Amino acid sequence: MMNTMTSETIVAIAVPLEAELVDRLRAVDPSVTVLYDPDLLPPERFPADHSGDPAFSRTAEQEERYWSMLNQAQVLYGLPNESPAGLARIARENPHLQWVHCMAAGAGGAVKASGLDQETLRKFKVTTSAGVHALPLAEFAAMGILNGFKRSAELAQDQAAKVWPELRTPTRLVSGSTLVIAGLGEIGLETARIARALGMKVSGTKRTVEPIEGIEQVSDNDGLAGLLATADAVVNTLPGTPYTEGLFSREVFSAMKPGTVFVNVGRGTVVDEEALLEALDNGQVSYACLDVFAVEPLPQESPLWHHPRVMVSPHTSALSAAENRLIAERFASNLRTFLDGGDLPHLVDTVHFY
Repeated sequence: MMNTMTSETIVAIAVPLEAELVDRLRAVDPSVTVLYDPDLLPPERFPADHSGDPAFSRTAEQEERYWSMLNQAQVLYGLPNESPAGLARIARENPHLQWVHCMAAGAGGAVKASGLDQETLRKFKVTTSAGVHALPLAEFAAMGILNGFKRSAELAQDQAAKVWPELRTPTRLVSGSTLVIAGLGEIGLETARIARALGMKVSGTKRTVEPIEGIEQVSDNDGLAGLLATADAVVNTLPGTPYTEGLFSREVFSAMKPGTVFVNVGRGTVVDEEALLEALDNGQVSYACLDVFAVEPLPQESPLWHHPRVMVSPHTSALSAAENRLIAERFASNLRTFLDGGDLPHLVDTVHFY
C-alpha cells in the first residue's frame, strides 16, 4: 500500500488517550500532524476505557468540532465514538480517509455491524490491535487451566462454608498434561508458550495447516474433535465469524475425555452454551473459565452465573493497565509503515470480518 500523501499526514484521535501517548504519535515523523482535543473526548473511567464515560455528552458546537476534526484526517486512531455507527458516518463523510486503526483485537464485528458495503470498505484500510492483548489473555488462560487442575472452585466453596474435608482430594498435575488450543494465532501461540513452560504438550487448530515449532499436532477446525480425544485442557481463542459460530457443539464436547478443563478467551458465539452446560453436568468438562459469552452482558437468567464449576469473567481478561501504551506503540509502528508505503499488519478481513 502506498501512502499518496507526500507532504502532511493528518491523524485524528477519535477516542480517549493520555496526552503523553499523543505526543509519542506526534514524534513518529515531522510530516505527521496529530489532531487531539481532550475536551471533545469522554474521560476514561478505568485504564484503556476506549468508550469513556457514557454520561459524557458534547454540546452541539462540540459535536460539530469533533466531526470536523475527524473529517480532516487521512488516518483515525479509534472508531468515532468507538461505535459501528461512527465508522459508518466517517466513511460517508470523510473523502480523505485512508486508514482506521481500531482499539479492539476483534474489530471485525464492529466493521460488519457498520453495515458498510464492499465498495465503501475498499476505499480505506481498517487495522486491529491484535497481538497487544495476547499476553494478558494467555495469562488468563493459564489461570483458567490452573484453576481447573487445582480445584479452585471446590476450595472456594469449602472456604465459604468453613469446611475442612475429612478426605483429602488430590489435585492434577499440569506438567505432562495435554492442551489443545482452538486458534493458533498470536493469542493461541502466546498461550502455548506459557503452557509449554508449565510442562504441557500442546496441539491446536489453524486455518492454514502447517507445522509450528513446539506444537505437537496442527489441524484445521474440522480436525478439532480428533485432537480433543487426548486433551486434558482446551483453550478457545477463535474470533466470532460465520465459520466459527457454534464450533464447540454437543458433538465436539462429547469428543472430549471426561474431566477436561475448558477456557474461552475468544468469542462467546464459538460455543454452544447449552452444550457446554450439558458437558459440565455430565462430567465431560470438569471446570470452565469463561471471559466471553454468546450474549453480553451475560443475561441474569443464565445458569452459568451460579454453576459451581464455572468462573464468569465480564470480558475483561485482555484489559491491563499497560493497554493504552501498548496500543499507541503498535499504532506508532504501523504509522511508520504507512508513511513508508509498506503493508499494514492486522488488517480486518472485510469478507469474513475478523
